[in-house]
Amino acid sequence: MSRFRPKPEISDGTDVPKDPEMRPVRYVETLDGRSIAWTRSGAGPPLVKAGAWLTHLEYDDESPVWSNYVSFLESNFDYVRYDERGCGMSDRDPGRLDIEAWTDDLRRVVQAANLPKPFVIFAMSQGTFAALSYAAQYPEDVSQIVLLGGYSRGVYHRDDPVASEFYDAIIKIFSIGFDDPNTAFREVFTRRFLPDGSPQKVEWFNELCQRTTTPEVGAQLLKARADLDASHILKSVVTPTLIMHAEGDEVVPVSEGRFMAQRIKDAQLSILNSRNHILQVDESAWGAFCRAVLEFTNNLPKKTLDDLTSRENTILEAICEAKSNKEIARLLDVSEKTVRNHATHIFAKLGVSSRQEAILEMQKRNK
Repeated sequence: MSRFRPKPEISDGTDVPKDPEMRPVRYVETLDGRSIAWTRSGAGPPLVKAGAWLTHLEYDDESPVWSNYVSFLESNFDYVRYDERGCGMSDRDPGRLDIEAWTDDLRRVVQAANLPKPFVIFAMSQGTFAALSYAAQYPEDVSQIVLLGGYSRGVYHRDDPVASEFYDAIIKIFSIGFDDPNTAFREVFTRRFLPDGSPQKVEWFNELCQRTTTPEVGAQLLKARADLDASHILKSVVTPTLIMHAEGDEVVPVSEGRFMAQRIKDAQLSILNSRNHILQVDESAWGAFCRAVLEFTNNLPKKTLDDLTSRENTILEAICEAKSNKEIARLLDVSEKTVRNHATHIFAKLGVSSRQEAILEMQKRNK
């Protein structure tokens, strides 16, 4: 019997479902009596995303910041994700904030989902703590680890007093200015995540931060991350690990990705051409990330058009005619977001990572 969750017989897998019954949210109790919200969607090899903050299960699929992650991962994997302690739909009283609690949260979500083993663990930012700790404790459960913008040492453990002082200022701003009507306070924090983000995305991210947590809890979470050091775990990780990091990441310096790669046995390190901590669908680094994930997890689809839906074929033809997303959206009477989601799926099915590569691939096929 396959360990993969089977794909439905009829599914174009292009639009994130809007019916809440299609993507139900469930809860699991933590070791200290809090509630963690989790959900499951998609089909394919099993993958769980370790919890990291500034997510919200109710809003991520419509977010211009996070929807590309939801769309890509649930289109290619049996995808389980959850809101971390103190955030999103999980208990806003975070309780314990330490590696043991975060790792146990991941374990309990995996157990509640009855996720087939071995599975892939994907982690961003401080989700790395739980991902590496879990893999070190339960190596037989994990097939691969994929890290993006991760770190194993909080800022207070990096021998960088200037960075620590700046981080303290960020915590202060978060705790006293995050609810201020003047968005300038929030953007001191949020702009670091999306320095190359459009005004629309930064505005949406500002709003998401307010929906996701409170100033008081956010400050607690920031402080807890800075205080932690999991570098002692790295040499205990034997699971194949892919570490990806944006070269100009302003939240977590790329040196932290290199630090982990030097200490995890046989880890692969890929430096991405971006400044964004949260990669965006309209940058080349996003395509490189998607392709690397599929290649590393042995989930790269065959280069065939057989799996394309009628709508995807129509959009692919328009892409080959050099029409923009806005032009395609107007032609099909859909939103640009829907076109972007379709394009992500098309690229994945063709095994390419950009419009230009898709056009070149089709030119080769038509010779």
